[in-house]
Amino acid sequence: MADEKRIEAGAAAGDLDIAPTPARTSDLDEAYELYKKQDAIDIDPEEAKRVLRKIDLRVLPLLMVTYMLQYLDKSSINFASVYGLQKGTGLVGQQYSWLSSIFYFGYLFAQYPAGFLLQRYPVGKFIGITIFCWGVLIITTPACNNFAGIAANRFLLGVTEAVVNPGFVLVMALWYKGSEQPLRLVTYYQMNGWAGVFGGLLGYAIGHITSGLPQWMYVFLIFGSVSLSWGVVFTIFMPDIPSTAWFLSDQERVVAVERVAANRQGVKNHRFKRYQLWQALRDPKTWILFIMAIAAQIPNAAQSSFTSIILETFGFSALETQYMQIPGSVVQIVSLLVSGWISSRWPNMRCAVMFAGNLACVICGAVLVGIKDNRWARLVAIWLCSLQSVGFSLSLTMVSSNVAGYTKKTVTGAFLFVGYCVGNIIGPQTFISTEAPSYPSAYIAILIGYSIKTVMVVILYLYMWSVNKARDREVARSGSQMSPEEEREAIEKGMQDVTEIDNKGFRYVL
Repeated sequence: MADEKRIEAGAAAGDLDIAPTPARTSDLDEAYELYKKQDAIDIDPEEAKRVLRKIDLRVLPLLMVTYMLQYLDKSSINFASVYGLQKGTGLVGQQYSWLSSIFYFGYLFAQYPAGFLLQRYPVGKFIGITIFCWGVLIITTPACNNFAGIAANRFLLGVTEAVVNPGFVLVMALWYKGSEQPLRLVTYYQMNGWAGVFGGLLGYAIGHITSGLPQWMYVFLIFGSVSLSWGVVFTIFMPDIPSTAWFLSDQERVVAVERVAANRQGVKNHRFKRYQLWQALRDPKTWILFIMAIAAQIPNAAQSSFTSIILETFGFSALETQYMQIPGSVVQIVSLLVSGWISSRWPNMRCAVMFAGNLACVICGAVLVGIKDNRWARLVAIWLCSLQSVGFSLSLTMVSSNVAGYTKKTVTGAFLFVGYCVGNIIGPQTFISTEAPSYPSAYIAILIGYSIKTVMVVILYLYMWSVNKARDREVARSGSQMSPEEEREAIEKGMQDVTEIDNKGFRYVL
């Protein structure tokens, strides 16, 4: 009878959009039982380090290769564009620009279903199946001989690739402590840069094929076969959650869960909670990250689908455009690793690092708008625009580290990636075919996008800083700092799927 009353009270609280007190098994985190086994027992630091090393060696390489392949595959039209893609598929006018935008319409369409399915089904298996599916789509692209066919192909590719980014943000929260996430996230995110390096070299090699199929087809056949095979590997070897990881012993699984319990966010909960949905919609962070994502991705077309075409307008040949993209990729790799190291070494430096990377991009945007007759200055500016990845990658850690409650984390991530899609839909349309080869509208859009993104980072920092200070003042009224009991209560609430707004022991990482 008492249990029924607690359940009814929890349901009523949910109806009123007030955080309910967990009363049912479904309210508790999926790894709650393992957490309770370790509860109140100190973890051996050396054992925790061994578990972390195992996770890094088994999980991180799977994320890294997948991220490289998803970038290669969605950018495949960039590498194929100088080898006759437009002619082979009968593209005219703005249709090439629409191929880039249509991909993100598919990405946008899949955001809510992807978030729901990632919460509902095993993360590793679900992502693996989608990798296999997009490999099939890439390898069949040469069969498209008109705009309608390749547009449908790109839309479906966007649908399947939509799972990767939100899925990987959840993976970060499942496996890593908040302080460990920035370096691990940029470690897989910097594979975008390696994709640019390998893609440029492979594109250069394909340019020397003079027999058989048209050159542009080889880009898709090679990229697609690799992704198809990798989808099988990922499905087999990627564990879904720490409590079922095949490479950990029973004791190591307990340690893995206890490690992430300290994030005060729990591990995973299958139950969709309406009050967390509404709380996400009312949370200023959700909308700040949404606007940041739009502003960040409008300039992205210059770093993905249009890079080869831009370099051609600078006077480089088709073959030269392939390897001239490599320095920009190197900038991306180095800047991401450095920013990840700084953010892990000094946890409350994330917003400062994001601001620095964004400010550099604003300067590069100003160079592209203001300097018309110096191709080398413009080329260096295009390379340094790769610093934009610093801001976006660390904004993902704002979801994995600073949003608690599994439903709320999923919804916030979905909003961020809706913004990501909107920006990437708008970006290619700023490259207006009638403005070629100067594309003034595109470069102005790049400058505006970077400027808005920089301002939003400052607003996000000030909001989170003010919340932290207010909570610290509340604690100071009762004592100088949180007591051990209050610390344990904050962690317990995280394992009960309580959000960061309702968990007053939660502090934002700045």
